[in-house]
Amino acid sequence: MARLNVNGASREFDAEADTPLLWVLREQLGLTGTKYGCGIAACGACTVHLDGVPTRSCVRPVSTVGPSEKIVTIEGLSADGSHPVQRAWVALDVPQCGYCQSGQVMAAVALLRDKPHPTDADIDAAMSNICRCGTYNRIRAAIHAVASGDLKSAGLAIQHADGSTT
Repeated sequence: MARLNVNGASREFDAEADTPLLWVLREQLGLTGTKYGCGIAACGACTVHLDGVPTRSCVRPVSTVGPSEKIVTIEGLSADGSHPVQRAWVALDVPQCGYCQSGQVMAAVALLRDKPHPTDADIDAAMSNICRCGTYNRIRAAIHAVASGDLKSAGLAIQHADGSTT
């Protein structure tokens, strides 16, 4: 059995050396938040962090990931969806179909870690994931809202039916 460090835990798996990391995560470890989109690293639905670097897991052979390298999937950002980027995505109603959004969130988290106050050009350069629904304007707004630290003052607060705001 081989081992991977996924979301802070050592996990065992048994797969052929050329098996993409994506399939080990989804099929053997049950972490289905990371999605298969294209299989050629073009769309970004499969984005995970590998030692903090956004990585397209659909083309990364599992044999190239060492047991000490740290993999973080969408499930590893927070147990309850409380990561600031996840909260902004919900508050701004970013997803439409939602299929690509775990990869979008992972790319945005890496961008904001490296550039806490990104410009539109920074966002354009870092957010190379594809969204078939075209939610790019909401993705950009959510990234700026996280960077500002205040969804409400950004004019992006949502009033819920129960009277609460996010």
